[in-house]
Amino acid sequence: MASEEQVRASHILIKHEGSRRKASWKDPDGRVISATTRDAAAANLMALRDSIVSGQSTFEEVASRHSDCSSAKRGGDLGRFGRGQMQKPFEEAAFALKAGEISDAVDTDSGVHIILRTG
Repeated sequence: MASEEQVRASHILIKHEGSRRKASWKDPDGRVISATTRDAAAANLMALRDSIVSGQSTFEEVASRHSDCSSAKRGGDLGRFGRGQMQKPFEEAAFALKAGEISDAVDTDSGVHIILRTG
């Protein structure tokens, strides 16, 4: 439906020992992910967020280097999505942001994310 509300967002995902899938493009065997606690993943993610908010890095640069999601090759861009297409905590956070805003840490079954709403 054309009238269905959609957002466009980018994200940075840091997986950890509690993530449902412990492998990523940068850690195919899951060795680092399996040895990373949720708290360590969140702390790393918030340090990355601070470097973006302070202007030291761009969201796209950080996503390309650090995200455990394959969207890293697109600077974290997930494109447009509507309700019911993402995990509930991710969806709620993305829809709550205004364009240009960056979320705090968001936990899902995939790991810990920060989300940048781009549209």
